[in-house]
Amino acid sequence: MSRHVAIVTDSTAYLPQGTMERHGITAVPLTVVLGDRALEEGTEITARSLAEALQKRRPVTTSRPSPQTFAEHYRKVAESGATGIVSLHLSAELSGTYDAAVMAAREAPVPVRVIDTGMIAMALGFCALAAAETAGTGGTMDEAVTAAEKRAAGTSAYFYVDTLDYLRRGGRIGAAQALLGSALAVKPLLKLVGGRIEPLEKVRTASKAIARLEEIAADRAGSAPVDIAVHHLSAPDRASALADRLRARVTGLADLHVSEVGAVIGAHTGPGLLGVVVSPR
Repeated sequence: MSRHVAIVTDSTAYLPQGTMERHGITAVPLTVVLGDRALEEGTEITARSLAEALQKRRPVTTSRPSPQTFAEHYRKVAESGATGIVSLHLSAELSGTYDAAVMAAREAPVPVRVIDTGMIAMALGFCALAAAETAGTGGTMDEAVTAAEKRAAGTSAYFYVDTLDYLRRGGRIGAAQALLGSALAVKPLLKLVGGRIEPLEKVRTASKAIARLEEIAADRAGSAPVDIAVHHLSAPDRASALADRLRARVTGLADLHVSEVGAVIGAHTGPGLLGVVVSPR
């Protein structure tokens, strides 16, 4: 068995399966509760079935992994030969996932560093990749953590949603902001700030909001080497078109990922979501 630092994240990183396998990254699944059924994100519920449930106004909630689930994953990773684990997770402001990982880490068979990245979606995924690339070249746990934290510090995430209702229902954004947006019939742009989803701008129409999202992302990217991810829920054509425009516009673009978010993020944003993650290298 090889001796190495292993990287663990959670299913909200939305890393492609091939990428995780190539870098040896383990993703611990969060849970989506659809009616009376608890389903693991990524294996037991798809983004499409989640979107259909939301459109039918079926009750949908989400749940963190249990400490026992984390403990089982840490044990398996240790048995594969890891001598240390860096465990990187979505913002503790949005989920109890980080707390569950901390509890499990205390009993793990090898040292575990649990990090609240303050990120979500590929903003978290890019942090996990940075840590994995460092560990893959023989880096220590401290060096992998530093690489992830540096990536997180420079990464920005912006979102367009058709309505704030889903975020309001899930308690992820203030009710007053949701009511204000509805009253003015505007299309909100949001940003990840300090690990929380906060209003950025209000635009009158969807087309203008998406154009503004593109402009903000391109300005943030600048001309230095940068990775970008475009996320969506039930909006593949919009996402593809936005990705094409960013590809033509961002001169320092290194990698560009386009993917549908999973059920956990989708449950809180609703169909029509467009997100752009800008992560300088």
